[in-house]
Amino acid sequence: MTAFGDTVHAYLDHLYGPRAAEVQRRLNQRLKHFPAASQAPIATGKNVRHAPSWSEKDQWLITYGDSIVDSQTPPLAVLDDFLQARLGERISGVHVLPFFPWSSDDGFSVIHYREVNPDLGDWQHIQTLAGHYDLMADLVLNHVSRESLWFVDYLSGSLPGRDYFIEVDPDTDVSAVVRPRSSPLLVPISTRRGTRYLWATFSEDQLDLNFENPDVLLEFIGILMFYLEQGTRIVRLDAVAFLWKRLGTNCIHLPETHTVVRLLRAIVDHLAPGTLLITETNVPHHENISYFGLDRLADGPPDEAHMIYQFTLPPLLLHTLTRGETNTLQAWLASLPALPDHCTYLNFTASHDGIGVRPLEGLLPDHERDALLELMHRFGGFVSMRSNPDGSDTPYEINITWFEAMQGTRKGPDPWQIARFLCSQAIMLSLQGIPALYIHTLTGTLNDVEGVERSGRLRSINRRRWQRRELDLLLDSTATPTHDVFNALSRLLERRRQEPCFHPNAAQRVLASDPSLLAIERGPLTDGRRLLALYNVTEVPLTFEQLGDEVHDALSSVSWHNLNALSSGHPNDPLPPYAVRWLVHSP
Repeated sequence: MTAFGDTVHAYLDHLYGPRAAEVQRRLNQRLKHFPAASQAPIATGKNVRHAPSWSEKDQWLITYGDSIVDSQTPPLAVLDDFLQARLGERISGVHVLPFFPWSSDDGFSVIHYREVNPDLGDWQHIQTLAGHYDLMADLVLNHVSRESLWFVDYLSGSLPGRDYFIEVDPDTDVSAVVRPRSSPLLVPISTRRGTRYLWATFSEDQLDLNFENPDVLLEFIGILMFYLEQGTRIVRLDAVAFLWKRLGTNCIHLPETHTVVRLLRAIVDHLAPGTLLITETNVPHHENISYFGLDRLADGPPDEAHMIYQFTLPPLLLHTLTRGETNTLQAWLASLPALPDHCTYLNFTASHDGIGVRPLEGLLPDHERDALLELMHRFGGFVSMRSNPDGSDTPYEINITWFEAMQGTRKGPDPWQIARFLCSQAIMLSLQGIPALYIHTLTGTLNDVEGVERSGRLRSINRRRWQRRELDLLLDSTATPTHDVFNALSRLLERRRQEPCFHPNAAQRVLASDPSLLAIERGPLTDGRRLLALYNVTEVPLTFEQLGDEVHDALSSVSWHNLNALSSGHPNDPLPPYAVRWLVHSP
């Protein structure tokens, strides 16, 4: 075997034991039909990995295919035109949330994996978008819609879907299973064989797939290859933490789940070098970073995800800016491990989902978390719950738009909403990793309470559909928050993409400072260039003397140039409320 073949065999042996050789034979039959397979470089040794190509110019947008609509034009075409007209090269990549036919959860209950939802457009529209920007697509592999043909097969007892789902005796004790929802885990299904109970981690319409059946794994590898052929460069593994189930365990982050991720990583490295694999695991930080494969670094380079979502950042940043202190954020940032080669974070503040609360576990005491949740209620938000093994419910995520979450502090609403909002985005943009802005963050969207009432789903509060004409009018006006937010963020994006200190691989260090200030140093680079980012997280101006000894020394020892597009003045000038300064020293 080649080194690639040896690696794949080891993964399949872990998953399927004596069946591994047959599964690998079938896998090889699929792989050899991939158009680029004959051109892809094959690893010649255990430690060979394909380095991802990313830089400070990588800045991504998260959006639904129909977040912006315009009359009879296919929404995917509207999205592509809007991005080119309004953002151009300020963004390099676009995560189009599930654009397949679906039955619920705004796309994450997929009916057909190889089709584009005709309400959005077709594969040609996807390919056109992928020609302008790096495309991120979702591989929704944990579950499938009950309107899928696989489920029809299950009901009729026909192959292949007959064995694609997980049947469980309803009397089985499943209390140890970690849940992201408060809905029942087992869903009764009427079949020709009588009532059966199927595993459903997220909802009764999203039925979990049985990866103990190698046919399911091979099916998804085929789907993955198809996405690569359509121009996908970043593959997002949705809800992957729950993939493998074993009764008697908590059924999250199981070793087999990590092995599946490693197998998919090996395949994309082999077939399409440069493709990025990102895992979506909304869990506490120490669990989240396990998808880098840090525990195996002694055996060679990282072999799991290229990227993970920085899920701790949004709720901790929300706490910081509404509490007016940086102690917890500073401590967490300082605790981050050095990133393995060819791995990085995806930094964000908001997405199509809510702001996860679980990542705060171990960082904030319950009373601080509860105070934050109460404040978000006051600002028009909601809180979704999840079930615990003892039958109780605890908060899972906050449902609110990021702009509305920034309308005040623990004292209540104040006049600093836009300044506080921009400060939050500048912090995210300056951290080590690749930043991603959600479309409704970019446009400063308000809570869509009517959307919640129409859908009955709390997450709809942050999933508004803009009419293109309405959005253009707001953006072109000089007297709207939409205009102010969009243009300020556009300037920040333009500045950031021109600054080499924001390269994902550039070092990051948190400087000791007053709790009212966040000070982050990026670099130095090989030429000695470094950047100092300063953020006042309060409504009170900060003088130079308040910034802290380490910051004082850093500023006074060299000559700094103010790079930030949102402020001006000398580095030693007082920092106004929620001020942002990006200061660069270039020898």
